[in-house]
Amino acid sequence: MKQAFFPILLLGGMALAMSSCAVKPQPSFTLPARKLVAPAKVTFANNSRNAESYEWNFGDGATSRDANPTHDYKHSGNYTVVLKARNKNKIITTKQMIQVTAPDRCLIEIETEYGTMLAELFAATPKHRDNFVKLAEEGYYNDLLFHRVIGGFMIQGGDPQSRNAPAGQMLGMGGPSYQIPAEFVDSLAHVKGAIAAARTSNPEKKSSGSQFYIVQGSPVTEATLNQVEAMRRFHYTPEQRQEYLKMGGTPHLDREYTVFGRVVEGLDVIDKIAAVETASGDRPKADVKMKIRVIK
Repeated sequence: MKQAFFPILLLGGMALAMSSCAVKPQPSFTLPARKLVAPAKVTFANNSRNAESYEWNFGDGATSRDANPTHDYKHSGNYTVVLKARNKNKIITTKQMIQVTAPDRCLIEIETEYGTMLAELFAATPKHRDNFVKLAEEGYYNDLLFHRVIGGFMIQGGDPQSRNAPAGQMLGMGGPSYQIPAEFVDSLAHVKGAIAAARTSNPEKKSSGSQFYIVQGSPVTEATLNQVEAMRRFHYTPEQRQEYLKMGGTPHLDREYTVFGRVVEGLDVIDKIAAVETASGDRPKADVKMKIRVIK
């Protein structure tokens, strides 16, 4: 009986020894060689070996379990990226530093349920740019509505009275207790994606302190541009004409309202919002909220 039992113990011991020899994972990943400028979309190349699963920490509070994840860094900074590779009960960790530099132009993100728009605020209109940045950093625009939407024309928001406004409430008259002097710049026009300041009727064409609109526009012809030139007594450059003919816009607003920015990514978001169903006063029947952040 003892001789029959001994080999079983031996085999059991061999099995135990073999199970304790699990292969250790070898985590490794590479970062993009190019310079990263906020906002930066980074795809991490996973070169790990002997791993069954992964846990990523991107250093800005975001995580992922994808093998080769892509992550958006919204702001500049130095971030420590941590990768944990797992094989059964063994976890090995590696980390690298990633640097994202600040953009050399003033950028903002306008987030909505229909997508996010990336926009540039122009240095040529410093009063409007600085005021918009100040309000955005204070969280002024967060949860306000695009309260006026006209397809083929524009989408408008920035009225503080639109926050939590009940259905049917008329909007469009709210704002801070100041206006901004007009900043008309010859090189800035109402092409599709242009961001301009709304205003009340006033002889100096001063802008609202907070309300703005984003141009969707409609197709533009040479005849339309000629008509605007004759009426406003100025001339478009060949480049502006070409852009209007290609992109469309609302040239009849040029020199009437201050253009101070432009959407550079996410033009399709404008189209989606401009297509929503609206009620009286051109207010969307379903609220379209915004959240605006400054890219630094």
